[in-house]
Amino acid sequence: MSADFEGYEQDFAVLTAEITSKISRVPRLPPDEKKQMVANVEKQLEEARELLEQMDLEVREIPPQSRGMYSNRMRSYKQEMGKLETDFKRSRIAYSDEVRNELLGDAGNSSENQRAHLLDNTERLERSSRRLEAGYQIAVETEQIGQEMLENLSHDRERIQRARERLRETDANLGKSSRILTGMLRRFLGFFGLFSF
Repeated sequence: MSADFEGYEQDFAVLTAEITSKISRVPRLPPDEKKQMVANVEKQLEEARELLEQMDLEVREIPPQSRGMYSNRMRSYKQEMGKLETDFKRSRIAYSDEVRNELLGDAGNSSENQRAHLLDNTERLERSSRRLEAGYQIAVETEQIGQEMLENLSHDRERIQRARERLRETDANLGKSSRILTGMLRRFLGFFGLFSF
């Protein structure tokens, strides 16, 4: 399992490095190249999301006692993904602002503050979504641990019940043996008494 996870990690690292490089180039490209680069980055971001989903599935297959390290790495990758998406949005806004200014001149700057405010709100929503997702993941892990504990307790109960049944059987056998030995002893003493007499 860890081999698959590490393979996905390597793919994710390579892909996010490429995305970061392309995002930084978007504002400086000529309009035609910018459009093509934006489409390319969108495609690669989707691939990165799919890799994250694959890694998340791999982590869920790990036993709970070994899952902590991988869960921490996943949180880090999800944060990195969120930052990439934010950077890409900023890059696209810068790109759309340039195009708008080319078309409208200075009139395009009138909504700059509104865009900045909207971007801040979007980032806050994304952070809240990430926190909710992390909370959900913790709840899922806690539920799995609780389920395993219940199963272990159920197995322990069955073992205790079997041990009690064996103890009762042993006690019954000891009772029978005691009665047999008592009868034998009485017969022996009776015989011995007749012989002495």
